Amino acid sequence: MRIRLPREMPTGPVLFVANHGFGGVFDLNVLAFAAAYDRLGDRRRVTILTHAIAWKLGVGRLVNMFDGIPADHDAALRALDSGDHVLVFPGGDIDGFKSWRDRNKIMFGGRAGFARLAIDAGVPVVPVVTAGAGESLFVLSSGRSVAQRFGLDKALRLKTFPVSVSLPWGLNVGLVGLLPYLPLPTKITTAVLPAMRAEDGETAEVFSHRVHAVMDRELTAMTADRIPLIG
Repeated sequence: MRIRLPREMPTGPVLFVANHGFGGVFDLNVLAFAAAYDRLGDRRRVTILTHAIAWKLGVGRLVNMFDGIPADHDAALRALDSGDHVLVFPGGDIDGFKSWRDRNKIMFGGRAGFARLAIDAGVPVVPVVTAGAGESLFVLSSGRSVAQRFGLDKALRLKTFPVSVSLPWGLNVGLVGLLPYLPLPTKITTAVLPAMRAEDGETAEVFSHRVHAVMDRELTAMTADRIPLIG
């Protein structure tokens, strides 16, 4: 695994904004962040904002053991006010269950909640970009049309219903993709980028777009010459 760190980090709490590889609780990008954070040498606690599906599926206690909490604006504000760092994956299942052809894209779906959180808390955003995890299995389709047809957005707050091929599950559909799997050999690269702050008068929507653009450009550069499974 390759890790690139910034020359300096802010001294106070920050909002880490990361991209998904595949899945949620068992996403390799979560492990990649942990490795990068360890290299930073910061011992401050990191609270992880997690999709509510983890609690609907009964694994909320497991998430809590790793400092995960349901993604909630007020709870995140309290964590930052207490001095914790906060980690968020703004793309949610849209980014986490994207298809193989979109594996080298960062998809936030226009969400600006993370930028609003950073502005309200007065903390900088530190983007974290990871490449490679999307090659640890094959996602044939994100299943967004299926999710919409069956009303999963209202029932489970899911906009996707992925069809994937992984070990040991073989071909699987939907929530089976949330289970742990044996990843194919793939080289993971993570870059912790310089901190970004909202400019005076900048709206959350504009700030979120600016952060997303920086991260997407970084992922594009990281994967420009990448060969699947080889790196």
